[in-house]
Amino acid sequence: MKLLRVGTAGTERPALLDADGTLRDLSGVVPDIDGALLADDAALGRVRAADDAGELPVLDATGLRIGPPLGRIGKIVCIGLNYHDHARETGAEPPAEPVLFMKAPDTVVGPNDTVLVPRASRKTDWEVELAVVIGRTARYLGSAEEGLAHVAGYAVAHDVSEREFQIERGGTWDKGKNCETFNPLGPWLVTADEVPDPQRLSLRLWVNGELKQDGTTAEQIFPVGEVVRYLSQFMTLYPGDVINTGTPAGVALGAPEPKPFLRAGDVVELEIEGLGRQRQEFKDA
Repeated sequence: MKLLRVGTAGTERPALLDADGTLRDLSGVVPDIDGALLADDAALGRVRAADDAGELPVLDATGLRIGPPLGRIGKIVCIGLNYHDHARETGAEPPAEPVLFMKAPDTVVGPNDTVLVPRASRKTDWEVELAVVIGRTARYLGSAEEGLAHVAGYAVAHDVSEREFQIERGGTWDKGKNCETFNPLGPWLVTADEVPDPQRLSLRLWVNGELKQDGTTAEQIFPVGEVVRYLSQFMTLYPGDVINTGTPAGVALGAPEPKPFLRAGDVVELEIEGLGRQRQEFKDA
C-alpha cells in the first residue's frame, strides 16, 4: 500500500493512493498514519480490505497539499557515510561501524514544502536518502533478517544539511542537521511488502534541473536490515520511528571548488524508485 497524509500543515488527514493512482480518503477507517497504526495488524487489515473492496471515497487532489506521510514521529535516527561512493567523494574512510546522528521530528515537512536556508548559512547541501519506518518494537535483534522483519515501510527523505554548521563549528553533527524544515519526507509511506529488496532501489536528485545524484542502495555499506539490527543494540526502536539510511555520491560537499551549495531560489527535486518524488523551493529563513 501507498499511505499518505494530505491537507494543511497540522491538520492532515490519512489517505491512500490506490493501484490506479487514485487518491482515496482513509479518515473513515483510521484516525491517522502513525506508529499506532503501523503496529496494529488488525487496523492495517481493515485498510487493505477497504481498498480491495473499492469502499474508500475518492479525494480531489487538485490543489491539495501532501504532508509528511507519518504523524507523531518518535525519533529520527540517521546513518552517516553509508555509501561507498559517497565516502570516496568526500575522502573519508568507510566506517567500521555505522556513524549515527539524530534529527528532531520537528525538522520534518511535506515532500513539496518550502525548505529554509538558515540565517548565516554558506554551505547548505542536499542529500537524497531512503527512509525506513519501524513497525514493531525492536530491542537487541540478533540478525539482519530480524531487522527487516521490524520494518513497516519505506519513504523518500531529503536529509538537508548545513556543512559549515555540521563540520566546522565543533561539537556534534547535529547543529548542521536540525535546522527548521531540514527533513522533507514522502510523498508516500510504501509498505514493506511492496519493496521486496530495499538494496535494489535507484535514488536520484536534481538541482535546478541538473542531475546531481544518481545512485543505488546497492552501494550501502550497511544494508537496511543490518542498520536496524545494529541500532537495536543501543536504543529501543518503536513503531513510527524513522531511520534515514545515508546518501549516495553527488552532494555539493564532494564537488570541486567552488562547491555549488544551495541558495534561496534554488529548486531541488528527488526521487527513489517506487517510492515517489519530491520538489522543494529553497527560501531564506
